[in-house]
Amino acid sequence: MKKAVVFLLTSIALQNMSAQSFIQAYKNRADMVTQTNINTNLQEFAGFGIKKTGTTANNNTLDWLKNKYLSYGYTVSDFSEDAFTYGGNPSKNLIITKTGTLYPNKYVIICGHYDTIVGPGVSDNGSGTSIILEAARILKDIPTEYSIKFIHFSGEEQGLVGSNHYVNNVAYQGSTKVLDIKLVLNIDQVGGLIGNNNNTITCERDTGGLSSNNTASNTMTQELMTCTTLYSPLQTNLSYAYSSDYMPFEAKGYTITGFYEYLRSENEHTVSDTYANIDPVYVFNVGKAAVGALQHFAVATTSNNLLSTHEATTQKPSEEIRIYPNPAKDFVTVEFQQKVKQFKIEVNDMAGNTVLTLENQEKINTAGLKNGVYTFTIKTDKGNTTKKIIINK
Repeated sequence: MKKAVVFLLTSIALQNMSAQSFIQAYKNRADMVTQTNINTNLQEFAGFGIKKTGTTANNNTLDWLKNKYLSYGYTVSDFSEDAFTYGGNPSKNLIITKTGTLYPNKYVIICGHYDTIVGPGVSDNGSGTSIILEAARILKDIPTEYSIKFIHFSGEEQGLVGSNHYVNNVAYQGSTKVLDIKLVLNIDQVGGLIGNNNNTITCERDTGGLSSNNTASNTMTQELMTCTTLYSPLQTNLSYAYSSDYMPFEAKGYTITGFYEYLRSENEHTVSDTYANIDPVYVFNVGKAAVGALQHFAVATTSNNLLSTHEATTQKPSEEIRIYPNPAKDFVTVEFQQKVKQFKIEVNDMAGNTVLTLENQEKINTAGLKNGVYTFTIKTDKGNTTKKIIINK
């Protein structure tokens, strides 16, 4: 839902590639998005008709989503439901949690709404729903350092009712912050219009509301744009976030970003928002971008993962080194499983420039480093260990 707001476009943004590099494993998984699955998801979504919050069609769509996740190998223990009432009618948000390996209590959220108000809503928001399903399918058994929550909101079309309820009753309880959320990636209306030149996706950053989270959102949105160009054929347009399910998160200070179609289809909230009128190939390509970006933000494992904390080592497992936290701010700690008296540390940026050299320091002051990705190489008489750390202040 993006109603009653003037859509302002910025110029095509230039990509800052210095902090991110192409990762073949991420591309391989992004390419696992299939046009067949996207088409099937969109058509099945359309088949439920108008999915107004609290209606039988809305509830049937929720059951369809659950069955999709079960077919991917998720279990009921991975599910949670956030129930709320609108206009006297009950509805539910569906949350599927995939637990991270290093930061199980810090979450990357990918979300979109499944309710509609007029017509089947295949673009708004069957497109986002289909992409989230594909991302969940592909990443089911891929370890990620951060936990991922795949969230399907209801009540969006009535004024972000479902996402407001989730943020104020699950993410927060009263004034107490319950969920530590690294990022919220929202996908809303990315269906395009058949016949348009749908080669560009809008990436949305936080420019209003609370000012304290704008800088982090801008950084994450730039990374989203880079991931899009790395892992999909799409170009990117930089715009601003508004009027969708990330806004209640923004109001609580969380970092948000999102995808939205670049050329407006103008079919939202009409009987014309059907499978016949959208561009399924566009949804397919946005799906590739989303899977690539989700791996980046959640730090998916791979042997050549430039963001992994277990990337390359010439040491024995018993001599493994931990470097944390990741992402880091002003300090990074080096921890040896077995005590090492003499060691050297070399920190390089992604251009290969050495920015720090230290000896025998287990706590590294990184306050002088700019946001980005750095290699930390620990050299001992047993060998070298190189790991990648994100600096994000």
